Formats: sequence, structure tokens, C-alpha cells
Amino acid sequence: MLMRWLAVPALLMAFTGLAQAAGCPELLQGSLPKLRAKESIDLCQRYAGKPLVVVNTASFCGFAPQLKGLEALYQRYKDQGLEVLGVPSNDFKQEARDGAETAKVCYVNYGVTFTMTEPQKVRGDEATHLFKVLAEQSSAPKWNFYKYVIDRQGKVIANFSSLTKPDNPEFIETVEQAIASKP
Repeated sequence: MLMRWLAVPALLMAFTGLAQAAGCPELLQGSLPKLRAKESIDLCQRYAGKPLVVVNTASFCGFAPQLKGLEALYQRYKDQGLEVLGVPSNDFKQEARDGAETAKVCYVNYGVTFTMTEPQKVRGDEATHLFKVLAEQSSAPKWNFYKYVIDRQGKVIANFSSLTKPDNPEFIETVEQAIASKP
């Protein structure tokens, strides 16, 4: 009898997990380790239904000053629901080997407050699930600071090259379109 009562909560938890996965866009399924933290970011729980900018970063890239612009974008639109997710990567050989160094560049040098992950693979067969789906919906990053704008339904509505700065009018217009999208 006791075994049956123990099985009920386990079944409910399993069913809830399946229901969440079913309601979660493919892009946001899975989790990533947060930079210099012991926690992971459940992408669906954190970002489902929200407009999102995803950018692959690199501490020693010439485009690293864009972190300041991305932070300004986040501060400007966070009250309207915008989230920014920075994903450091060494795929282009310009990321620190140590997460502490990456954190220093992001948090200390550029004042980043938006969410950053531990370095991840963003291209090819070893890319994280997030970047595999980004590539399917648009294209794989061609260099560091490739930016993806995702609507509230979890679909990429545009991607922007490393040359596009976060204050670019077309980029901002697309972010505003994502903010205005329906969940």
C-alpha cells in the first residue's frame, strides 16, 4: 500500500515534466550551466514566452565591447520582458580557458547583468542543443557576437552578424518586434 502512495507523486512529477516539455518550444528545451555559479539555467522555465536575444560571445574578440551595448539594450527593454542570454564560446579561438577570466571580462570589465553561461560549443555536431536549433531556424554563427532575436513563441525572427552593433536601428526594430509578439 505504501508503495502505491509513493508512486503517485513520482507519476505526477513525470507527467508534469512531459507536459512542460510538450509546451516548451524546441529552441528552449534543455539547460545550460550559468557562468561562475553552481546552478543551471532551465531555458524553458527561464525564457518561454519572453522575447530573447541570444549572442555567442568571446572575451578576447575585437567585438567584446559589444557587451556594453548589449547590457544597455537589456537595461532599456528588460521592463518590457526582454531577456538577453550570452553564451561564451571558444569555437573561434578567442575565449578564455578559465570561467573566472570570462566572468571578469563580462561582469567587471563590461558590467554585464544579463545571464551568461559557461563556455559552450556553438557550431557543428558538438554545438549545444540551443545553437543547433538556432542554426536550423536561421544559420550557425559565422563568428563571435552573432546575434539572434527570438520572439515570444520561441522562433528566431532574425539574426545579425558580428558587425551589427546592439544600437543598430534595424537590430533595435527587430528587438521591439520580438517584444510586441504574442506568446
